[in-house]
Amino acid sequence: MTPTYDGSRLDGPAYLEVTGLAHRAPGWVDTLVAGWSSYGLALFAVLMAAGWWRARRAGTPVAVTALAVPLITLLAFGTDALLKLAVREDRPCQTLRAPTLEACPAPGDWSFPSNHAALAAAAAVALCFVSRRLGALALAAAALMAVSRVWVGVHYPHDVLAGCLVGASVAAVSSWAVRRRQSAWADRLKRGPLRPLLAAA
Repeated sequence: MTPTYDGSRLDGPAYLEVTGLAHRAPGWVDTLVAGWSSYGLALFAVLMAAGWWRARRAGTPVAVTALAVPLITLLAFGTDALLKLAVREDRPCQTLRAPTLEACPAPGDWSFPSNHAALAAAAAVALCFVSRRLGALALAAAALMAVSRVWVGVHYPHDVLAGCLVGASVAAVSSWAVRRRQSAWADRLKRGPLRPLLAAA
């Protein structure tokens, strides 16, 4: 069996400091952070829909890039998942046996890189190509998502940093490629059954 990677040698002490702070924090803070950690990704779906709706209402080629944001985010997730399988890093709550706010995932549910961080960062960067305002909001939310995953105890700091890097890199390259061709694709798609997705009637 392939040995697993022990990430505690990298920033285990930093992880313990954060989880220790979480256990000393007021209960309402932990409740908010845990809720965001579990359900915060839904906000990015809302921001994607808002970005597409605004671009569609304006009838601009940016609607093509907006429609691509979910696909780009899924591409980042797939890249992140492949890295997880390659590295096989055990969760910090398994290695360090520290008490955590969130239940420790089962063995085999690898830690590096963080899927949540990758998804959030990818959505945020891709949204920046659609709307600066929505992108800025999404970037702030992505940073909070990354921090929350360490706070609840399921990731090391380097897991979420790597997840953000993976998600942001995939999204930046993919979104740039889509935006270069968005006008040509918009002209082509407006002649087909997808026209309602690109411009309001």
